[in-house]
Amino acid sequence: MKHLLSMNDLSKVDIEKIFRLTDKLKNKQTNDLKGKNIALIFQKPSTRTRVSFTVAINQLGGNAITLNWNELQLGRGETVEDTTRVLERYVDAIVARVFSHEDLVKMAKISKVPVINALSDLEHPCQALADLYTIKQKKKNLRRLKIVFLGDGANNTFHSLILACEKFGLDIVVSCPNNYRPKVRAKYKIIEDPKEAVKDADILYTDVFVSMGQETEQEKRLKELQKYQLNSKLVELAKKDVIVLHPLPAHRGQEITSDVIDGENSVVFDQAENRLHTEKAILYLLMK
Repeated sequence: MKHLLSMNDLSKVDIEKIFRLTDKLKNKQTNDLKGKNIALIFQKPSTRTRVSFTVAINQLGGNAITLNWNELQLGRGETVEDTTRVLERYVDAIVARVFSHEDLVKMAKISKVPVINALSDLEHPCQALADLYTIKQKKKNLRRLKIVFLGDGANNTFHSLILACEKFGLDIVVSCPNNYRPKVRAKYKIIEDPKEAVKDADILYTDVFVSMGQETEQEKRLKELQKYQLNSKLVELAKKDVIVLHPLPAHRGQEITSDVIDGENSVVFDQAENRLHTEKAILYLLMK
């Protein structure tokens, strides 16, 4: 594996290797990336991705160079290809958070150094790896588990998580309106009634109803997705030991209620912490 653009770039064996590396590297300072420079490009705002990758690189002994899209000549019209051809001569890897997945594809086609998808409109594989690692951490294994996603099934984060869960045979249920179905090829069930969908669930997952770039559709989306809010009534219908996941940032009172995200079933902040640990493993695997 040279680049990580999609969960389809990883096999089950690759993911298991990443998890073993995560266990090994967690909370450790090393010099594995000593002398390595990694460019972090951000076209979209970021909290967890920016900080977790910066700390991960530092903990591996490398140097992170953070670049906002508009600080680069990309913001003034330089092509993605030209920027990539220059950066690959300066740095040892490129981590990019972009609007268009196609920009990542363009980078990867010509880049001689690893390109990592730190979120695009299609996928968010780094988040999905942290999610799956959190599930394994809390449930001890990934066998015979039922995960239910509530809300916008065409969500980029959930696209990656579907593909990850499918590799391990999880029972995947998506509860969403018909026009919000996932846009990736994978095995999952659609159950539009959220009360029916969450029965016997081991994992409940949701994400924002209005993602970056969808602000003009906010009123329409909030109205159509309102009944898929992850609240205490739905949690009570799932298994008693159900865990609640959300990739953050959360819009409390929209896709999830505060009592759920702060409740005893929530592992949301462990999930956020695991971004750091799994990203260290991703960097190690691609660069060592």
